[in-house]
Parts: sequence; C-alpha cells; structure tokens
Amino acid sequence: MKHPSIMTLAKITPRPSFVSPFNELVNEFFGRDIAQMIGHDELRRSVPSVNIVERDDRFELHVLAPGYTKEDLKLQVENDVLTISAEKKQEQNTQNERYTRREFLLNSFSRSFRLPELVNSEDLQASYANGVLTVHLPKVAPAKPKVREIGIN
Repeated sequence: MKHPSIMTLAKITPRPSFVSPFNELVNEFFGRDIAQMIGHDELRRSVPSVNIVERDDRFELHVLAPGYTKEDLKLQVENDVLTISAEKKQEQNTQNERYTRREFLLNSFSRSFRLPELVNSEDLQASYANGVLTVHLPKVAPAKPKVREIGIN
C-alpha cells in the first residue's frame, strides 16, 4: 500500500557502456581539456539538487537550476509522475595562435518525481527566481464524511 505523504524520487544517470581506464586516468590527472584535445568529448550533463518541503496544505520542490531561464525549463505531469527538465544550448569560441576551435555546448537535465495520491496534480504552480525553480504541489483537501439524517417511521 502506498503511503500518501511520501514522494518517490527517480534519478536516471546515463553512463557510457565502456569507460577506458586510460581515459579515467587522463580525466582525473589532467582534467577535461586535455581529454578533449586527445579526442575524448562528452555531453556536459548535470543533475540539479532538489529540496522537498512538506507544508500543511502543499509540498514544495525547490530545484537549484542556475544559468537557465524560465523558457529553458519544462514541467510535465503524466501518469502521476512530475518531470522537470531543461535544455540550454550555448556557443563557445576558443581562439589560439594556430587555430580557432568552435564548440556547441548542450547543458540539460531531467528529474522525475512520483506524486503521492494526496497531491492535486491539476493545480500545480511553478515560479523561477534567482536560479531556483519552485514548484507548489497543493494537497487534496481531506474528504469530509457525509452526514445523512435518517427519518424514523
């Protein structure tokens, strides 16, 4: 039986199928730039930190997402799962004496949360300020027992 006030967090971290020990050694010792020079590029991906607060009438998710705009962020609810994702494309130019290197960077993340039964998923609200996305998840008002008067014959 599902406990109504517990939120379940599902985290997906894509991993390459094979990681060469040499690449790991190069990345640890020299950092990412030397690894990119020898041909080891990877998608820069991060997963933002999330705080979940329970209040009397709602849950609040605080997602740390600095560097994004509200247009970069996307919220979606499907089958009682809230997915928060973002994608931001950036261009970087690096100039050197001998060549110009141009890179297209893609920063993205996706976090999913299973909503408890007591959350009204039709009335979610979100705001973004100072690098923090705040999602308000209102709780369903508890059902009041119906009182019915029965007449006596």
